[in-house]
Amino acid sequence: MKRMRERKPLNTADLRQITLTYVGRFATSQSKLASYLMRKIRERGWEDGVSADLAVTQLVADMARARFVDDRAYAEMKAQGLARRGYGARRVRHALDSAGIAPDIRADLTEMSPEDAEAAALAYARRRRLGPFSSQPQDQRQRERALAALLRAGHDYATARRILDLAPELGHNSESEADS
Repeated sequence: MKRMRERKPLNTADLRQITLTYVGRFATSQSKLASYLMRKIRERGWEDGVSADLAVTQLVADMARARFVDDRAYAEMKAQGLARRGYGARRVRHALDSAGIAPDIRADLTEMSPEDAEAAALAYARRRRLGPFSSQPQDQRQRERALAALLRAGHDYATARRILDLAPELGHNSESEADS
């Protein structure tokens, strides 16, 4: 049986090195960074004159001051990425809340115009082949499942219904007809 290597408890210098490595590899929020560091301390223990909570708070503040961690930039990147993938405002708001983004930043980034909301819902439906992008005619059960998927993706009911009421896309069958 393999022996597990005993790792020494962390101190402030070790924690700083772990922090620099993490922020160098990943875009993150202050809250997610603090959670990550606390998990590392729980896993390895803490051996320093300063309390672990204080050390984590100071390191996160240092990283924010040095602009290695920027909650607004992280939130903008996350919100834009989710919107491009077709998620609605409610789902984006939930993701930013889970990342520990402040409510004022969240509110700024989750406002979608009706046109943007519809474009995001269309992108989601296209990616998941729902509604007008389905390769098969939709019966009532499939339509309800598609509606539920759009609602889970954070779209409001009216937008989801509008997308599902669109005429089936003509492009997905024309490619196979052109090949024959």
